[in-house]
Amino acid sequence: MLLDGFHAVKHAMRFGADLRLLLTSDRAAVRALAEKLAPDLAAALDAAAVEVSPETQRRLVPKADPTGVVALAGRPDDSRLWTVPRRAPVVVLDQPRNLGNVGAVVRLAAGFGATGVVTTGDLDPWHPNAVRGSAGLHFAVAVAGRAPTDLPAGPLLAFDPDGEDIRSIAVPDDALLAFGSERRGLSPEVRAAADRLVAVPMRAGVSSFNLATTVAMGLFHWWSHRAA
Repeated sequence: MLLDGFHAVKHAMRFGADLRLLLTSDRAAVRALAEKLAPDLAAALDAAAVEVSPETQRRLVPKADPTGVVALAGRPDDSRLWTVPRRAPVVVLDQPRNLGNVGAVVRLAAGFGATGVVTTGDLDPWHPNAVRGSAGLHFAVAVAGRAPTDLPAGPLLAFDPDGEDIRSIAVPDDALLAFGSERRGLSPEVRAAADRLVAVPMRAGVSSFNLATTVAMGLFHWWSHRAA
């Protein structure tokens, strides 16, 4: 997998990524950045970095991150998504349309300690743009793309405007929290498979929230009740 940028590489290394190659056009600058932002990784980053000319880096990654760091890492195993019992929910993105949104949701899942993220549809959740959007936190949780009929086990709570107010229910630790795209909503397959339809409160006249915002509200609801 391509990791583009210092922050993506930093998080990947912190969460045990199998780093195969790390390139930079300015090793001294990377060392200084690591000492400032990730002192726990400074030595490891410096040891792994291979300096190449700016021209070589531009040929390999024409639109490289401004931090000038790019790496290749092995894709981690996603089997824990299917391991039961689970201690934290799995987020299901049903046919997402935007790779940046996928990355933002992976970042949220990592921050809240969710088990992981499963996507349905055509987008590859491991696309470099999605990994960039998560700042490399794909390696902190399990991430996979699957068909709607191949989701992990667990009670499926699907977010839909016609659902019950989420404030009135408890979200089980082993739940699947399914979210449709902002424009189209849930697919018929996922909606029909849902054990429960739930909704986040929203002011009348507002058509929708951003996908990542809705996921954040769903995960925060689970987290706040669990922490209590």
